Amino acid sequence: MTEEQRVSLEAVRDDHEVEVYIRKADDNLERLGYTDHGTRHSGVAAAAARDILLKLGRPPRVAELAAIAGYLHDFGNLIVREEHGIAAALLARHVLMRLGMPVAEAVEVMCAIGNHEEAYGEPVSDIAAALILADKSDVHESRVRSAATVDYDIHDRVNLACRRSEVQVDAGAATISLLLEIDTGVAPVMEYFEIFLSRMIMCRKAAAFLGCRFNLVINGVQLG
Repeated sequence: MTEEQRVSLEAVRDDHEVEVYIRKADDNLERLGYTDHGTRHSGVAAAAARDILLKLGRPPRVAELAAIAGYLHDFGNLIVREEHGIAAALLARHVLMRLGMPVAEAVEVMCAIGNHEEAYGEPVSDIAAALILADKSDVHESRVRSAATVDYDIHDRVNLACRRSEVQVDAGAATISLLLEIDTGVAPVMEYFEIFLSRMIMCRKAAAFLGCRFNLVINGVQLG
């Protein structure tokens, strides 16, 4: 199979079935009161997963598979919220095989998607580790659907407080850093740890799998 024939992120993103699945998944989560999980979050996760692996010198095709996993990782929410990663992995198999992806590549994408949630996931491959880091790092005010919820929803409040979120990879120093700028007038830093501590622990494990140390930097202060 030539490079031109390989299934790309662009082909996945432009697929009508994928579009419908992501829209329905996001609609379900909106009804349940969750932050944005639509094409914005999918695109951010895809770009970050690819960027992490490319900066660490992994093969471009592996980085592309990570981007595809990033784009599809949450669309299992169209079926159910609990264990949506497993649902998404199985849905991804159907989509990717239809698009002509070789089984050996499809299973790598499925494995990464099925391992992206902290309740049961593990960084068992480079693709899985990159997806974990990309997904968990997407904390930002643009994910909040309505500012009216911030007084009683801590997730919305922390996301609304986050003005900037960036993953920085330093291959030479073997570090992966999540840089956050948080408006402490909207939410104190401690609220971030209250809801995201388990995610940061998973990011540390993912970075270690990639041979790196994970750093969390909030408002210019390195916390780990």
